[in-house]
Amino acid sequence: MKKGYLYIAVAVVMFSSFEVVLKYIAGQINSVQLTLARFTIGFLFLLPLALHTLKKRGKRLDGRTLGYFALLGLTGIALSMPILHLSVNYTDSAVVAVLFSCNPVFVTFLAFFFLGEPIKRRHVAALVLEIAGTVALINPLHTSLNMTGVALALLSTLLFSLYGVMGKRKCAEYGGAVVTCFSFFFGSLIVLAFILVTHIPAVADAIIAAGLPNFANIPILAGYTMENLPYVLYVSAGVAGVGFCAYFLAMEYQPASVVSLVYFFKPALSPLLAWWLHGEAVSGNMLLGIVLIVCGSLCSIIPGILEAKTAKTIG
Repeated sequence: MKKGYLYIAVAVVMFSSFEVVLKYIAGQINSVQLTLARFTIGFLFLLPLALHTLKKRGKRLDGRTLGYFALLGLTGIALSMPILHLSVNYTDSAVVAVLFSCNPVFVTFLAFFFLGEPIKRRHVAALVLEIAGTVALINPLHTSLNMTGVALALLSTLLFSLYGVMGKRKCAEYGGAVVTCFSFFFGSLIVLAFILVTHIPAVADAIIAAGLPNFANIPILAGYTMENLPYVLYVSAGVAGVGFCAYFLAMEYQPASVVSLVYFFKPALSPLLAWWLHGEAVSGNMLLGIVLIVCGSLCSIIPGILEAKTAKTIG
């Protein structure tokens, strides 16, 4: 139980720092290209641990399991991430980040239907507080939102939530490191295939004609320098590798609905990191949102800790 919350804390720090660190290399590397780098490096970083876990558990990956991991990679990496990047073309990145952090709303109900995890009153209370905090952060009365961008961000969020719930099904059998590692592998392969397709002249022309030049002739190696390499490694080995692994390891100890709350800590912690590292202002509505989000997360997590202690005492 305690390990589960430790893994959640690691995932919170990694995921919350992603956009803040990414700002240091903004505009230097194509977003799809960076997605390929992130999850390829993340795969290589996790591969030794994944192989060790398989050996320790006496498991082998058969064709059906590899197919399942490929489906995970397609859903959570190859589809969710590019759609998330595409949504930024239509609306502010801050709005997209906050909307993406709403995935516990989807996870709670997807976990109920696919995994049979109960929806408790504390989960509902947490979701209400966290949604209120998200609304406070967006400040819709003073924000003009592009609904295309919002729809794409929500679609990406739904896909990633499905990725998390589907991934939990295999975590108990193979371990979080194995699930994360091989979903990264297949996701990276699919992204690489997409990048190669964008170099076909007819495809590239069609993408440019659609007003999406950043998704045409996507480079693979161009743009990397010794100056931005440390940041690339952080968002790859750190965020994608350590962060996602901690996320799925946490699912071995906690319900998917609780683990997904790392994405509600994200919009609370990210503004503080941005203020500390980049000097970005923290407005009144942002502070209100942070307070509501933290209260909502604690509303879900603290009762879980108390329930575990009670069960241990009785046992």
